[in-house]
Amino acid sequence: MIKKILIANRGEIACRVIETAKKMGIRSVAVFSDADAASKHVQLADEAVHIGPAAVAESYLKGDVIIAAALKTGAQAIHPGYGFLSENPDFVEAVEAAGLTFVGPSASAIRAMGLKDAAKALMEKAGVPVVPGYHGDRQDVDYLAEEAGKIGYPVLIKARAGGGGKGMRLVERPEDFKSAFESAAREGQSSFGDPACLIEKYITQPRHIEIQVFGDSHGNVVHFFERDCSLQRRHQKVIEEAPAPGMPQNVRDAMGKAAVEAAKAIAYEGAGTVEFIVDGSNGLREDGFWFMEMNTRLQVEHPVSEAITGYDFVELQLRVACGEALPFTQDDLSITGHSFEARVYAEDVPKGFLPATGTLQYLKFPQGSEFERGAVRIDSGVRSGDEISPWYDPMIAKVIVHGPTRTAALNMLSKALSDCHIVGSVTNLEFLSALASHEGFYQGNVDTGLIERDQAQLTVQGEAPLKSVALAALGGLGLLSDKSSNEPWERLVGWCHWTDAKQYVVLEQDGVRLEVAVSVLGDAHFSLDIEDTAVEVRTNALGENRFKVFCDGVQSQMDVVVQPKSVAVFCEEGSFRFDLPNALASAENEQAGGDAVIAPMPGLVRAVMASAGQSVKEGDPLFILEAMKMEHTLVAPRDGVVAEVLTKENAQVSDGMVLLALEKEDD
Repeated sequence: MIKKILIANRGEIACRVIETAKKMGIRSVAVFSDADAASKHVQLADEAVHIGPAAVAESYLKGDVIIAAALKTGAQAIHPGYGFLSENPDFVEAVEAAGLTFVGPSASAIRAMGLKDAAKALMEKAGVPVVPGYHGDRQDVDYLAEEAGKIGYPVLIKARAGGGGKGMRLVERPEDFKSAFESAAREGQSSFGDPACLIEKYITQPRHIEIQVFGDSHGNVVHFFERDCSLQRRHQKVIEEAPAPGMPQNVRDAMGKAAVEAAKAIAYEGAGTVEFIVDGSNGLREDGFWFMEMNTRLQVEHPVSEAITGYDFVELQLRVACGEALPFTQDDLSITGHSFEARVYAEDVPKGFLPATGTLQYLKFPQGSEFERGAVRIDSGVRSGDEISPWYDPMIAKVIVHGPTRTAALNMLSKALSDCHIVGSVTNLEFLSALASHEGFYQGNVDTGLIERDQAQLTVQGEAPLKSVALAALGGLGLLSDKSSNEPWERLVGWCHWTDAKQYVVLEQDGVRLEVAVSVLGDAHFSLDIEDTAVEVRTNALGENRFKVFCDGVQSQMDVVVQPKSVAVFCEEGSFRFDLPNALASAENEQAGGDAVIAPMPGLVRAVMASAGQSVKEGDPLFILEAMKMEHTLVAPRDGVVAEVLTKENAQVSDGMVLLALEKEDD
């Protein structure tokens, strides 16, 4: 029996494992870096051990330090979560050599599936269909370009040790192959310590459908049906669902059988996922899916499969690690209802999904009856006041819903997303809400290209309704009280009995300034002049930051969060942030605009492609910036001549730092 477990991870997945361990009466040990000393997973665990600086290579990837922490605290097993050391066979062997139990598959199983090229060869032998491509060892770019020509464009370059969309590049023209290959190899080396890549035929209307499998040490292997993970951007999943829309039973059976055969071929134990690329151009067919890779760990999106089957996968992992047999057969498993998971990230969607940082000054997740009865679930590793740092993945939470039908579950997802209120960092919440309401997705017409095709439609910011502008103005002037009071004088802030006193505030949203004049008419009763539009507003505090609002006779409920330099308003139409600009701020303090290239986030400069005196055209690549293990290309903002390059390769830069200056256009 396992009585104490160490979780070799952080954030959301560490919290997830700790919660199940508590339910099973198992004590938990957390590990943490300098950056995570006050984090949620440390607070939840029974014990916590410091393992090093913020950089993952000096903390969460230090297997020897983590094993020493387990031995020191008397833990009998190590759960790796996902990412970090979860698919490192050398770590598994070191754990077992120390007399500890690794909660996951054997080192040999991880090795068999760890390199995509070797895994595909193994699957071919096991009779599992694989995508046409080059999976050999030669890595000289000219030879690989020749192989890509034989396969036929478009092709997909993939770091063979990759995962999570890292080290993947779509190439549609032969002339783009070399630069794409070099970029994928760099990212593979940076993220996984292996620059080698493979090449595959790119399916033009692909769907990403994966099968959740589970094996035990007694030779039993079952599958928990499929998940559709086709909604992706930059090869990273955004919204997942189970079961897959439009999945015929015969195809489900065929894919499940192939996944089980794949797991049996490597004597797999524990939770794993077999991923397939599926041709969605003419409906789902038994001859239209191919093995892509196997993830030998628990997946980020495992909650949707838990929701439709009713099993706790972390609990099953722990029981299998104790040597227990799976307590069911394939015939005992069935699908109930439909589930979605949306990944809420700190990222700037209009700027190309750039990872963002910041302190979560206000964080509120869905509450109420749906949450209480389990129809809505929030998996998160952060709380109000926590920082989204540049050191780790910028995930804030996973929003999971479960309903009796796909339509009911999708409607529930839309509502749950609108009930997530976050202040302190830009997020992808509006983008997720737009996706949940996308007509094609709503109808179940999904493929991996949907987001790219409709990105302009999905990323447009809706116009702020008048009521949100009004509440932002009242908040900016300090005229809102979020606490009900029986003292009338406290509810007459700003009122003046001898005149119709007006107060003025300037709001700025996406660079557009609005001037608002406010008159206090009485008890929480206001008249506002918004750009020559008169609005009458009454407010009634319902609790902290929550108001019932009567705006021109229409009643609604809204959340308002006031910060020193901004006001955030959350209403049915979406969330809207209004800055409170300093009227005395000098124009000299504004960003350099089109005369400079500015770092959009903290990161490491991987490549510099410009020098002083060089002529550049708008859109020319000038820098490659690595942030959160992903490469981002920074381009010239306009035609011009480089005046000065202010950084160099391998330099660490901060958010907002000027990297390059162009000569003034007048010059």
